[in-house]
Amino acid sequence: MAAQTDLWDAIVIGAGVQGCFTAYHLAQNSKKVLLLEQFLLPHSRGSSHGQSRIIRKAYPEDFYTRMMDECYRTWAQLEREAGTQLHRQTELLFLGMKQSPGLKTIQATLSRQGIDHECLSSVDLKQRFPNIRFTKGEVGLLDKTGGVLYADKALRALQHVIRQLGGVVRDGEKVVEIRPGLPVTVKTTLKSYQANSLVITAGPWTNRILRPLGIELPLQTLRINVCYWREKVPGSYSVSQAFPCILSLDLAPHHIYGLPASEYPGLMKVCYHHGDSVDPEERDCPKTFSDIQDVQILCHFVKDYLPGLRPEPDIMERCMYTNTPDEHFILDRHPKYDNIVIGAGFSGHGFKLAPAVGKVLYELSMKLPPSYDLAPFRISRFSKLSKAHL
Repeated sequence: MAAQTDLWDAIVIGAGVQGCFTAYHLAQNSKKVLLLEQFLLPHSRGSSHGQSRIIRKAYPEDFYTRMMDECYRTWAQLEREAGTQLHRQTELLFLGMKQSPGLKTIQATLSRQGIDHECLSSVDLKQRFPNIRFTKGEVGLLDKTGGVLYADKALRALQHVIRQLGGVVRDGEKVVEIRPGLPVTVKTTLKSYQANSLVITAGPWTNRILRPLGIELPLQTLRINVCYWREKVPGSYSVSQAFPCILSLDLAPHHIYGLPASEYPGLMKVCYHHGDSVDPEERDCPKTFSDIQDVQILCHFVKDYLPGLRPEPDIMERCMYTNTPDEHFILDRHPKYDNIVIGAGFSGHGFKLAPAVGKVLYELSMKLPPSYDLAPFRISRFSKLSKAHL
């Protein structure tokens, strides 16, 4: 066990998927890394828990599609290292109206990047997916690379491999103070640690950690309802029946997405990509009106488009998104302390991209040239906001 006076190459705060992949890349490169988590692992208080996430290369932005190339390779490598399946290819079906700008933008990105995909007419959709009911002349875009990541298993595998590589994971240690400098000092509820660099991947708690360091980022924490819907005929929407992940672009104010029945037998996951503003410490407070409204939107969608599911959710869980105004990530150094690195604002689409994000945060913490153009992720893009935010 490391003595209290030991100097770490890097300390990572937050053992969600972004922090875990940061620690993974540091440990892989023989860095002495400490990963700190305020809750006892595993826990369901943040954004990385739950059994499944969609993985895809289809994005409106080329830079995410390019990053996903490396992500697929790293997820496959982690599978080999962990000796357990973490990913299943199911394809991902985007649904939208024929003139949908979002659908056209994604299709253009897939074409430019040479990603295997297929455009489906209304007739094609009805033939290919008889258990989806199409009522408004929808068309489809099929991302052949799409599939499901087994999130809980992936986090456990990552934490195991980090330890195997010599990294240290300490849970149940909440950070109570950070003293900038070289080295930076991190005080927890149990101990004090020192490191050459610090990486903050604290999800909804990011601003609580950053405020004493003189910065507040424009982050909004949303509480998301994660809903599971029972199949009327068991297996009809399951991965074993080759049912794809789905993502509806134009049928509600925000995206609706679904994953085939897998984690809970006989239950398909269908969720709304939006939620209610919430304090992360009060995530389990009673439902608000807009909470109920979001579930109603899902009930209507399931009733109209997925007639083989019961139109009321069987199980409802909770998760949190930490959103930026443009829904792009923040991957940058603290404006004043260049050995403090921040990864935040993953806006409900960060899990699949965590292998590349972790690599970037590792590179920033070690002052290495970044593997990707970080212009879309800089804090400075918010400089037009009021001083109250930055």
